[in-house]
Amino acid sequence: MCATLPPPCAFGTMHEAVTRAVDSLELSSGLLHKIDHNPLLRGLLVVKNRISFALTALLLIALSLPSFIFAQSAQTPDRKANDTSRFPPNVAPRAARRVARDPAKTDATAGIEHDFAEALTLVQENYVDGNNIDYNTVFKSSIIGMLRSLDPHSNYYDSKEFDEMRTEQRSEYFGIGASISDRRIGNKPDDKSDTYIMSTFENSPAARAGLRYGDRIVAVDGQSMRGKPSGEVRDKLRGPRGVSVKITVERASNNQPETVEITRDAVPRPSVPDAYMIRPGVGYIDMTQSFAYSTSDELQAALNKLQAGGMTSLVLDLRNNPGGFLDQSIKVASKFLQPGQLVLTQKGRNRGSDRPYQARTENGVTPDATTPLVILINQFTASASEIVAGAVQDHDRGLIVGEASFGKGLVQSIIPLEYNAGLTLTSAKYYTPSGRLIQRDYSNVGLYDYTYRGGLGRQAEEDARAAQTAPSTGAESRTDGGHVVYSGGGISPDDAVRSRVPSITQLRLLNVMFGFVRELVNGRISGFDSYKVQRAIEFNHNLQATNFPVTDALYKAFKDYVATRTSVKVTPAQLDRNRDYIQRQLRHEVITAAYGTVTAQRVLVADDPQTLKAIEVLPRARDLAMNATRGRTSSPGQTHLNLFKTGDLAPL
Repeated sequence: MCATLPPPCAFGTMHEAVTRAVDSLELSSGLLHKIDHNPLLRGLLVVKNRISFALTALLLIALSLPSFIFAQSAQTPDRKANDTSRFPPNVAPRAARRVARDPAKTDATAGIEHDFAEALTLVQENYVDGNNIDYNTVFKSSIIGMLRSLDPHSNYYDSKEFDEMRTEQRSEYFGIGASISDRRIGNKPDDKSDTYIMSTFENSPAARAGLRYGDRIVAVDGQSMRGKPSGEVRDKLRGPRGVSVKITVERASNNQPETVEITRDAVPRPSVPDAYMIRPGVGYIDMTQSFAYSTSDELQAALNKLQAGGMTSLVLDLRNNPGGFLDQSIKVASKFLQPGQLVLTQKGRNRGSDRPYQARTENGVTPDATTPLVILINQFTASASEIVAGAVQDHDRGLIVGEASFGKGLVQSIIPLEYNAGLTLTSAKYYTPSGRLIQRDYSNVGLYDYTYRGGLGRQAEEDARAAQTAPSTGAESRTDGGHVVYSGGGISPDDAVRSRVPSITQLRLLNVMFGFVRELVNGRISGFDSYKVQRAIEFNHNLQATNFPVTDALYKAFKDYVATRTSVKVTPAQLDRNRDYIQRQLRHEVITAAYGTVTAQRVLVADDPQTLKAIEVLPRARDLAMNATRGRTSSPGQTHLNLFKTGDLAPL
């Protein structure tokens, strides 16, 4: 089973999911009254009805194929080495119409296939551009339109998309092993963005080839990448394992072109990229990626490391985690709960299909049910990560800090189809231990509004953020200790703290800050030779406050640099008002160049308001864990009177 949410646009590619949701077969209501008086419209309505019927049949045929549970099996469908198809071959409908029925097929199946081919023939004969129809697009958009009428999370994937989805669920991909990003550092208003190397990964092909922070990607296999978005460049860099790719870069160190040949290899994508002591005795674990095959094992390794280092309390960061495998979420929750405690209940369409999942001991490792625990969540914490947060909250095992989570309480079965395509079809709902269904309402709302909570504009963003810290209003439930929690709208935090979101002015500074640091680390900012980073990344560095601090002198040098960039429309007063942000981001960029993206993330976490709040409430989390252990024999509500009715808590 897969309990996952596509990554959000602000942190990934959720926007791609929105653009896939095209229902091209709906007739507008304004045409309906004309149908009876127009033979052509009547013919088109017949086409629509036939196609709708055929699409229903396609789904039934798809469901007759065996679904597989990713969390319990690493097997994937066989894929031919030279298969590049994304959908069934684009066969002309007339030819399909003449194909004799296969006697081995049922009459219903053969009839549906015949009717579908006939419907497409009518489209070809009557549609104004019938000779130029892309049948792959017709098939795909039709199926997606049908699935979208069910719920926002059932989806169809062509072969490329299905392969990408499965890659997201693995802990590795095949490529060169570098993070890239779009940046525009030219000084002319019409200069285009280019793609730059931001960092390489440890032991990756890109690291071995000597790629560095700030190298501009000029061409891939002889094809120019100038002005291309980083997503398009990424697709060119990824490919089959063992196949080489020639990359022409403009070196940041000397601005000279150089071509390197790199053999693609497996690149790890850890779901627990970092774990360290954020304060003496306080461990911090970064689980902001996803729940993949190896998440439970990676988390256990991180816990072992921190416990060996003297950890006495823990902050677990699930912000922006889109979810993943259901089985992995159960294993993760089991590390903090007593064996036998309920993690979730899965309920399908049929009576008798309800299935409870309890915490269990894995590989003989005793769960840690007493270490003070605070979990960080935000509006992009979804699905499998919500299962963990909900189980911890309902059993009063730890405190939840941040913003209300996304609110995805649906579980999808992953169904492989022919031609390496696939379906994710909602097959169950899950309920937290207290009986909450956290699924956000998706009735009478489009996919865009559901995904982005009303839009991406500044006012819509502010409204969404306000809703994230507002009390829930769904059906009431109670935790083990009597704390009131609510269904619908995701997991509400015990302590609501807004996330730190950059302003428009701050976002406009990203390009110029990158350009400045690119000059700085290559020794082209006079007087700051100690900031030169002309070496390979020093991975696994234990970051110290003395590493590349942004001093008053360096901040002034940045302001002087901005003054020379006529394309940057920002005043010195605006810079000063945003000095904290600028200094944080400048240091983040330098640390990225010196120690890599994982270590650089620590710069942003260090003074993050939600993280600071999590550290602040750890004493309460300690009392909560102790009371939860003792409170199994207490009356409901008795153990929480002093923990949840304090003046500094937002209403729940």
